[in-house]
Amino acid sequence: MKTSILLLFCLSIFSEAHSQNPDEKKVASTEQALFNKIAQLDSALFAAYNAKNLPLLKTYFTTDLEWYQDNGGLIAFDQVFSNFQQIFNRDYDLKRNLVEGSLEVHPIQGFGAIEIGKHQFKHIENGKLEEGTFKFLMIWKNENGTWKISRVVSYDH
Repeated sequence: MKTSILLLFCLSIFSEAHSQNPDEKKVASTEQALFNKIAQLDSALFAAYNAKNLPLLKTYFTTDLEWYQDNGGLIAFDQVFSNFQQIFNRDYDLKRNLVEGSLEVHPIQGFGAIEIGKHQFKHIENGKLEEGTFKFLMIWKNENGTWKISRVVSYDH
């Protein structure tokens, strides 16, 4: 009998410890909304990239962009888009896909969000499929509901 009462008591405490209060549910809902927003922006950003739409692609970045690339150093806005134009002028289509399940989104209070993930780039060159999977971190700035990328860290090339 004592064992049964002790078991019920422990289950009761365990149940209360793991139930969410309304504030926790609100936070979870807010975090999910942020995740969905950044995932949607990421998708739209790379739809523009995959379509080689440079004017649209530029609208996703702040003009004070800093792009840190492990094999390219620090790159500013104008050089980033010059590099994109060179890629778009190549004889092959380079396509980007987000690696499923790799996306992380973290809020930055009063500023925006951090997006972390892995993406894969593919193209056919000389009849052979070339592909690479790389890691990235992007800082999204939210100014009155307009989201733009202000910093990029591209690494593991």
